[in-house]
Amino acid sequence: MQQGYTYISKKEENKESVLEFKSKAVDKYFIWHIQGGLGKNIAATALCKDLKETYADRKLIMVVSYPEVFLNNPYIDRVYQIGQAPYFYQDYIENKDVIISRHEPYNQTSHITKTKHLIENWCDLLGIKYTEQQPQVFANFVQRQLTGLWKRQKPTIVIQTGGGPTQGQKYSYSWTRDMPQDLAQAIVNKFKDQYHIFQITRPDGYQLEGVERVDQQLSNIELFAILVDAQKRILIDSCLQHAVASFKLPATVFWIGTSPTVFGYKLHNNIIANLPKKANQLIGSYLFDFQFENNIHECPYIEVKDIFDINTIINRL
Repeated sequence: MQQGYTYISKKEENKESVLEFKSKAVDKYFIWHIQGGLGKNIAATALCKDLKETYADRKLIMVVSYPEVFLNNPYIDRVYQIGQAPYFYQDYIENKDVIISRHEPYNQTSHITKTKHLIENWCDLLGIKYTEQQPQVFANFVQRQLTGLWKRQKPTIVIQTGGGPTQGQKYSYSWTRDMPQDLAQAIVNKFKDQYHIFQITRPDGYQLEGVERVDQQLSNIELFAILVDAQKRILIDSCLQHAVASFKLPATVFWIGTSPTVFGYKLHNNIIANLPKKANQLIGSYLFDFQFENNIHECPYIEVKDIFDINTIINRL
């Protein structure tokens, strides 16, 4: 060894090279931010597998409105609730190799024009091929036992008459999505002798006769468990029709101011309201025709019979 120099063997040189490489290796992330209602969050679960496979070298980090529906998902590395992600910028963004998707599919042209499904619009934004993917909600061992909460002496039917947020909705009835009471009661009357019927509704929703009302605060998984053993599921465009699709179970779904082309699934028996005779009631509409709640002046129907032919529907059921 010459004076002033330190001899490094080939073996030690290789060792240092490996250590240097490992010190430079960093995690890579894909952050998917999803805000909105429970049904929208459930629909997003359809693409977690494809997203993970498309960006296989990255950890999939979800920042969502409803974390519960993304838990137990084998394709997701971390789940955060919007507004509850401490040190997130430093952990996942600052000087990190990261891709961030915070796009809003509702702002896509094909969503506004009702020509593509919500999930297909997400595919376009995420660079994923659309193959009519279905939602996937994963329940763990204990959660699978929650179906026992809904066992009754008779076989059961689930009928959802009202949906949307439990708070903040000005009126208790949203004509664009909720089931008309006359239709709901006619359905109950047809089946109440043979079945135990659960009515899923908001706390301020109307009351049907001959049902067990379910309007209390439940975890999402507790609520979804009611669908699994039911003999019939009669739903509206709300979270439960997305949830039952994630379990690959069929349902009858009623559509009034929204479209199954955009939010529905072919698995279901989708019953669409009669085409309304539009007049000048859409004075406040901009990019969408009807709002989900509050704008009651937009309703283009005069009577329930203008929306659905109840007798025809009862015979079909």
